[in-house]
Order: sequence, then structure tokens, then C-alpha cells
Amino acid sequence: MGRITDGIKHLLVINGLFFIGTALYSDLFYQLFSLWYPQNPNFSAWQIVSHMFMHGGLMHLAFNMYALWAFGTPLERMWGTKKFLFFYFSAGLGAALIHTGVNYYHVSQGLQALAAAGVPESDVLSLLIEGKYNEGWMQVAPRGEVESMLSSFMTPAVGASGAIYGILVAFGMLFPNSELFLIFLPVPIKAKYFIPVLIGLDLFSGVTGYSIFGNGIAHFAHVGGALFGFLMMWYWKKTQFNKNRWDS
Repeated sequence: MGRITDGIKHLLVINGLFFIGTALYSDLFYQLFSLWYPQNPNFSAWQIVSHMFMHGGLMHLAFNMYALWAFGTPLERMWGTKKFLFFYFSAGLGAALIHTGVNYYHVSQGLQALAAAGVPESDVLSLLIEGKYNEGWMQVAPRGEVESMLSSFMTPAVGASGAIYGILVAFGMLFPNSELFLIFLPVPIKAKYFIPVLIGLDLFSGVTGYSIFGNGIAHFAHVGGALFGFLMMWYWKKTQFNKNRWDS
């Protein structure tokens, strides 16, 4: 693809620096820069952006950065750096919004189930804020709802995947017939088929709880990034939001 584009180069460098920082100061970096549930004491406003540069391991970072380079390069060459970065961060923010909204739903459902069993909401929140929970909650309320509440409240989100899914959608809409050669498929598959299937699998996993790609994946963040990417592409196509408005 030739020389690496400026926006992607800067994103790669920042992600790399965050990964090194996480390797050196793991607990501190995860506490400060991951995206926590808003009522969690670890939450800070900057995490809405900073979590996009955090990753859970080398393979997580490698897959995301490869996808950023492979699918983002033709977009930045077409749009220019300003428009590309605007799109990238907007998709990432959209992913954070959807992810947090789904977490809010799970926490609310858990609190309502426990309240119906006679456990005051204030008591539950007090323990959660302390980073604790009561094993007895599992006995008086549906286990699945309690576990979803605990996971949503106590587990932070990390990774550029939400923004990457927005990039994937844009690539698929602009280059639908591009053939992708994937490690786990013996034949090339066109972007217009592969990308919708990938998003559909994430949606399936998010709704059913059965994760095809493994545990610990924020599926609704992926879906959120894809949704906001699609909406931006649809709006730009409808209004002919061209690159001249960004480079002037």
C-alpha cells in the first residue's frame, strides 16, 4: 500500500506507547485509562477516548493495528487525514456510547431483580462502589441478571475495536468488491459479504451471550462502532460531505 499515511502512523505510535505503559504499570494504566462504568469509582471522563488506546494483550493490539492499517489506509488516502481521524474517533465514541448504554441496562436489570427480592438498591450500589458483592444475591435473584450486573459494573472496556469496526463498515461501503484473504478461510471473500457477516456474529454473541470469538469481548462496542460508522457514511453520501470541507 506504499508509504504509511500520517493519521494511521500517529495512531499506531500512540497505541504502541500505551501498550508499553500498560506493560510497565499494568494496574495503574488499566485503572486510569480503561473505560469503566460511570458509577464505578475508577471512572473518569477522559476514558471515553483513552480506552481506544488500551489493549488486553499483544495479540489484541496486533489484530487491531493490522486492521487499522489494512482497512484504514485506503480511507485516509481517499478522505485526507482530518476527515479520517474525525471518522475514526467518532466511531470509537459511538462504540463507547452503545457499550455503556448496554451496561446501564444490565445494571438496571440486576438492581430491579434484587429490589424485587427485598434487597435495597442503595445497599447493592454501596457494595459495588466498594468493589464488592454479596454471594447471597445469586440465591434470591436470577443468577444471569446478577452476573451481568456485576460484569457491567466492575469490568472495564479496552481496545480500538469499536473504531476499527467503523473503519470496516466504511471500507465495505466504499470498496464492496474488494476480495479479502483471511487466515481462517481457504478462499477470498468480498468485503460486502464478509463485513456484514462479522457484525452479525457480534450482534448474535451480544444478544445470546454465546461468544463465537471467545470470552471477554465487548460485542456491543463492536456493533456500536459499526452502527455509527454506517450512519456517518450514509449521512456523508446523502449530503456529499466531501474532503474539501476538511482540507480548507
